[in-house]
Amino acid sequence: MKHPDPKDFIYIKGARVHNLKNIDVQIPRNKLIVITGLSGSGKSSLAFDTLYADGQRRYVESLSSYARQFLGRMSKPEVDLITGVSPAIAIEQKVNTRNPRSTVGTSTEIYEYLKLLFARIGKTYSPVSGKLVKRHTVENVTAYILKQEEETEVRIMAPLILKQDRSVLDHLNVLHQQGFSRIVLKGEMLRITDVFEKNHIPDKTDDIYVLVDRIIVHADDSDLEARIADSVQTAFYEGDGSCIIDIQGKKKQTRAFSNRFELDGITFENPSVNLFTFNNPYGACKSCEGFGSIIGIDPDLVIPNKGLSIYEDAIACWKGEKMSQWKHTLLSNAHKFDFPVHKPIYKLSEADYGLL
Repeated sequence: MKHPDPKDFIYIKGARVHNLKNIDVQIPRNKLIVITGLSGSGKSSLAFDTLYADGQRRYVESLSSYARQFLGRMSKPEVDLITGVSPAIAIEQKVNTRNPRSTVGTSTEIYEYLKLLFARIGKTYSPVSGKLVKRHTVENVTAYILKQEEETEVRIMAPLILKQDRSVLDHLNVLHQQGFSRIVLKGEMLRITDVFEKNHIPDKTDDIYVLVDRIIVHADDSDLEARIADSVQTAFYEGDGSCIIDIQGKKKQTRAFSNRFELDGITFENPSVNLFTFNNPYGACKSCEGFGSIIGIDPDLVIPNKGLSIYEDAIACWKGEKMSQWKHTLLSNAHKFDFPVHKPIYKLSEADYGLL
């Protein structure tokens, strides 16, 4: 009889270990194989005591004599022939101590790698708009400005942020002393000195922007990129992380950039390993605290048949000799609250249901 190719199959002939009765079997290599059968039919004898034992024995025999002296002698399983077997690994089945926080991920330790994966390449989306949340950099804003059409006027602005409990007047004075000469108020560009002279000082900072720089896009200007980057950096600083780019070309548009991790008025947490650790208060669910389940009352389990009334034992947990005392307590005091004990549950008012 021709034996199968050992590159494609593991061939076992005449296996007689324990419950095996001189069986022959060929097992495909490089595939997931499941051995099933009744208890005592020889599954473990075939997988562990025959196949694994011979694979382990052959591997040990390939080691040096010095290494083999520390491993002890391994007996050959009762079998006529085994071909195509490779060095084998067997995973022991054992019962671990039950931990309510244990999952498949923690037990196999793959959870540690998943935390790193999500922390490094995970993306955050705003629950308001569904857009990707990302932190803008000076390079991002500079590239956006430079890709505008030739001869386009671009205004680089920062929202007016009051600092150190200053008034609008005080802050405009400080900005003027720092070298800023113009602001944009409700879309209109004004000199800061004109605002002082006309005494048109607004009470609030809404729709007030500090004009940091005005540029005209020229592709052949070698110094333009450095100037834009410097102005954008200043706008981020003065705007407390926010920068406004106002395009004055044919297609007028205004776009806000932020070097903070925020969108739609929400500041998001930066993805970190702790954020994906349910055993850490920082990353644990606020409801279940990382256990994956919460203790509460399920109305459908408490009242499985809402067509019954309280008198007809609608409350499942009030049945029986011990718990029925709660039913009798409600029945004897129902008149005090005008509670309808004979009305089906589904017909109860919201107030009566809440009382129940």
